[in-house]
Amino acid sequence: MKILVTAASRHGATAEIAALLAERLAARGHEGDLRPPEEVEDLHGIEAVILGSAVYAGMWLKTARDAVVRLGPDLRLRPVWLFSSGPLGDPPVPHEEPDVASLVAATGAIEHRTFPGALDLHKLMYSERLMVRAAHAPEGDFRDPAAVREWAERIDAHLRAGPTPARQAAADGREAAA
Repeated sequence: MKILVTAASRHGATAEIAALLAERLAARGHEGDLRPPEEVEDLHGIEAVILGSAVYAGMWLKTARDAVVRLGPDLRLRPVWLFSSGPLGDPPVPHEEPDVASLVAATGAIEHRTFPGALDLHKLMYSERLMVRAAHAPEGDFRDPAAVREWAERIDAHLRAGPTPARQAAADGREAAA
């Protein structure tokens, strides 16, 4: 199955999570298409989508939100999973989940998952360093590769189980209209 894995990443940590997801799904026999959201013009030939974003101030990055708007109707015809990357530390800061309810609704996502992120002050612009210091965010890499691989395996299991009746009906309607 051809799976698009795309994630908006400001400094690379979220892109590395997307790459790990694509790698794990490829190891399970899927064909991965790993691209940043701004390079995704359509979903031709794509059978499932994993879309993610780094989270800043509780929001997904603009390129990921724009992809949801641009691809929304086509996303709803495929199995979609969303992920966010951002909380730092143990316990994670911020404690709140990102506000993705509208993104889940727009895509018909099967699941949204939040993964801890990474913070390297040397990669940040001056204004970003000021915000990080004001928020008392801890520096370091808090990503959990085992959790990312486990989620990829859950996605694989779901895909192998077959389409949901609602998605199949939507896909059948699309094919009839074509």
